[in-house]
Amino acid sequence: MFESLDPVVLARLQFAFTVSFHIIFPAFSIGLASFLAVLEALWLWTKREVFINLFNYWMKIFAIAFGMGVVSGIVMSYQFGTNWAVFSDKTGPVLGPLMAYEVLTAFFLEAGFLGVMLFGLKLVGPRLHFLATLMVAIGTLTSAFWILSANSWMQTPTGYAVNDVGQFIAVDWFKLIFNPSFPYRLTHMVLAAYLTTALVVGSVGAYHLLSNTRQPGARMMFSMAMWMIAVVAPIQIFAGDAHGLNTLEHQPAKVMAMEGHYQSHPDGAPLILFGLPDQDAAVVRYALQIPKLSSLILKHSLDAPLAGLDTVPRENWPPVPITFWSFRVMVALGFLMLGLGVFSLWLRWRGRLFESRPLHRFALAMGPAGFIAVLAGWVTTETGRQPFTVFGLLRTVDSVSPLAAPAVATSLIAFILVYFAIFIAGVVYILRLMAHPPHPGEEGPRGDTPERAAGITPAPAIATRRFS
Repeated sequence: MFESLDPVVLARLQFAFTVSFHIIFPAFSIGLASFLAVLEALWLWTKREVFINLFNYWMKIFAIAFGMGVVSGIVMSYQFGTNWAVFSDKTGPVLGPLMAYEVLTAFFLEAGFLGVMLFGLKLVGPRLHFLATLMVAIGTLTSAFWILSANSWMQTPTGYAVNDVGQFIAVDWFKLIFNPSFPYRLTHMVLAAYLTTALVVGSVGAYHLLSNTRQPGARMMFSMAMWMIAVVAPIQIFAGDAHGLNTLEHQPAKVMAMEGHYQSHPDGAPLILFGLPDQDAAVVRYALQIPKLSSLILKHSLDAPLAGLDTVPRENWPPVPITFWSFRVMVALGFLMLGLGVFSLWLRWRGRLFESRPLHRFALAMGPAGFIAVLAGWVTTETGRQPFTVFGLLRTVDSVSPLAAPAVATSLIAFILVYFAIFIAGVVYILRLMAHPPHPGEEGPRGDTPERAAGITPAPAIATRRFS
């Protein structure tokens, strides 16, 4: 049944499927861990109950998202051995230590303090508990550091040599870790994680404000989310532009695919807004373009020449259609985020941040936008690197294990069935938690309330009802 299929394509599809599920959870948990640290710090500073209520509310959601992220990530480590054994053998001396550093620093830090963060508010006291929350937040950022360093080395490899058996080995760990694209990719990803979390938090706040604009928890989370989007979205656009210029320097074929430049433009390249890339004919059909604008963006000059894919051997071309469109999805969502931030600033200035239903509907619709943008950015990055796993050095077709197509196809189908069953159930449960607004006395995962956290015995239930 599957004998005629290409095992390389199937292996790539399997890894793409699992990493697509995985990446959305770390992107959310990185930002949410920092948000929780800010909420607890504000509670300790101001003693306002709204902050600890929001902390307990979002901590339950964080626990589920973190768990699903860990489970989905473990599967990928096995795929390196089963489907990509040649890649693992050749890059192991470089990527193996980087992945080990991620486990020894970030994962151990998260695992060591996660239990205290989730269940120890009353047991260890507020200040020590805040330290645990801060350590988990730092751990998520440290994890991003090592993972992005490893992936960035695959994009822009430096600090290596090749030994007698064809393996990449490190000769300068500093150059290897801080390779040319790493600072740009780390900045871009962390900002994307913060935007993703802000959009989710803002959409949940907007959902509850649409039914009741006087809810303190909904107002606070919505206000904080809109501030984050308004500040970070323009920074992300500038960071993305710097990342693009770095990519043009080190991976020009990727930028050619993103821009749809099959042909070179010696006197200024147009910016193709939309079109249908035809890989076989090497042309973008029905192109809607702005003359010379691509040269202005990439070279800061209207008449600057830009090379096209006609200068690259055809066997080294990335798959232009998917890279072209995934890049546009990411950019379009980025500008929608900017629009949401500007709109919220205008309504905040007018004093209508919590009463504007158009803003709330806009924020609610943008809730999934961060996840989609992260996936689109990942697709752009990884397909734009093709046909290489280590850019310019190791081709994808030379990286796979010697597996038959039926074996890979069977495991791919199994992954699809299991992932959809488990992770859809988890997402549905998260959405149910989000459907209930945060309320006074919000309980954490252990049942801790603000009163219990402060060592205060709650009043009897009858008295609570009498004065509520």
